[in-house]
Amino acid sequence: MAQGHPQVAPVGQHAAAAPGLFGAVLALLAVLALIVGLGWLLKRLPGAGFRPAEGLKLVASLNVGAKERVVVVDVNGQQLLLGITAGGISALLALPEPLPAPAPATLPHLKHLPNFAQLLQQKLRKDA
Repeated sequence: MAQGHPQVAPVGQHAAAAPGLFGAVLALLAVLALIVGLGWLLKRLPGAGFRPAEGLKLVASLNVGAKERVVVVDVNGQQLLLGITAGGISALLALPEPLPAPAPATLPHLKHLPNFAQLLQQKLRKDA
């Protein structure tokens, strides 16, 4: 290049090299640390909404329409029957005595399950 033109570098010579495996792992760890840190911070902020309200518990709920429900809420030991609609919430009744606690759900005993083949044959006979 004798005519006074500066020598031009080949294309891509000044481009940054692709990060290696170490850089990718370091970036992944940084993102994970950021997620954990933000989760910890959200738990510590007041009003974050992750903690249930103290002294307030939903006891029972029943849908009575497309957007209507009747719920029983326990507020510091006093149970209230509330009606919930799309337009608002109404207190229907203060229950004189608390509702009985529901029986805990139990898993079926695997040894006492009915035979699937027999149940299927019975169902097919009824449909025929």
